Amino acid sequence: MEIDPRRVQILLAVARYGGVLAAADELRQTASAVSQQISKLEREVGQPLLRRTPSGSVLTSAGRIVAEAADEIERSLEVARSRLTSADAALDGTVVIGGFTSFLRAVLVPRLGEWRERYPQLTIRVSEEPPAQLMREMRRGNVDAAVLEFDAGSELPLPKTFVEEPLLDEPWRLVVPSGTLVPHSLEELRLMSEPWLGTDPTSASAAAVERLQRAAGMHGRVVHHYRETQTALSLVAAGEGVTVLPLLALQGLVEPGVETVDLPGLGTRRVVLRRLARRTGAEAAVDTVVELVRETLADVEALEPTSP
Repeated sequence: MEIDPRRVQILLAVARYGGVLAAADELRQTASAVSQQISKLEREVGQPLLRRTPSGSVLTSAGRIVAEAADEIERSLEVARSRLTSADAALDGTVVIGGFTSFLRAVLVPRLGEWRERYPQLTIRVSEEPPAQLMREMRRGNVDAAVLEFDAGSELPLPKTFVEEPLLDEPWRLVVPSGTLVPHSLEELRLMSEPWLGTDPTSASAAAVERLQRAAGMHGRVVHHYRETQTALSLVAAGEGVTVLPLLALQGLVEPGVETVDLPGLGTRRVVLRRLARRTGAEAAVDTVVELVRETLADVEALEPTSP
């Protein structure tokens, strides 16, 4: 399969700006020319990449795969350009990157010291806020990029003014009190006597639990309400209920009295990075920090919870 990288960039523009007409305007081409290039790309790939709807064009699953690859290539080239142009100059400035607790704790914060030594004139700040607040802060210019989480079974609405790149897909684990008669399938979830623990309804965990309950045809009662993973684990250890958590959140936190179950069909948590679509040459510092995050994730080995 030979894919013309120029056509891939056109597909990325369609994904980024919300349709063929908008992409054509941004690329300064006619809509017909953009459509022709997409058609040729579809022949090269051997699969449809766009689905036409009354409100515009939507990427198919194959289209998202190709667009994500194009975005990764573009970002790598941008980082390379920024490094080349600043090779003789110190990279400086302040970059604020937002995120959620488990990602900041397990991925970003442990590397801040190393990054400071690598780029002594670059200041990196982290901001832990709910997803909606992070999106608002990016629009206001107070946050440069944000790492967000979703249940992979949920829709991922992406505002047209933002671009998104996937960072990590990690499996969910069912977390139960030790000694619990664990289910062997999603259908057996309904046989569990333990209630579900409540959490932030906008979180990926809440979306995963809701999806699993629908799949099992159950309406489990919900008790308590937690925000932090450690609180959830303490409640599970006390026999108060069960929940689902991603492997990254479980790193080093599993305590006595808790078991994690790899149940087929639990699905995955999708971690992505979002930033505003329109960028300028002054964003070399942001590009560098984004690349540092990606390098860190490339070093992350198989994620498994460890008991203290």
